[in-house]
Amino acid sequence: MNTMIKGAICAMALGLATTSGIFIGQAMADQPRMQAALDALVTARDQLVAASPNKGGHRLAAIRLTNEAIAEVHAGIAAAEW
Repeated sequence: MNTMIKGAICAMALGLATTSGIFIGQAMADQPRMQAALDALVTARDQLVAASPNKGGHRLAAIRLTNEAIAEVHAGIAAAEW
């Protein structure tokens, strides 16, 4: 399996782990703009993952940064609960 495919698979796995579980529920319902941003980021990541891989490493960097943004939105939602 080539490096770019492995990177995309890792990015997808990280994204799924990031968007699942502990942050789903009432906290998101109470923050519609954060939820909308999260939905847009997940859609963007899905499109990046589906794009052709030959982008000089920029596609994988964009996937990584999108995953980081998703994690930050989750952290913001969690922080608002405190």
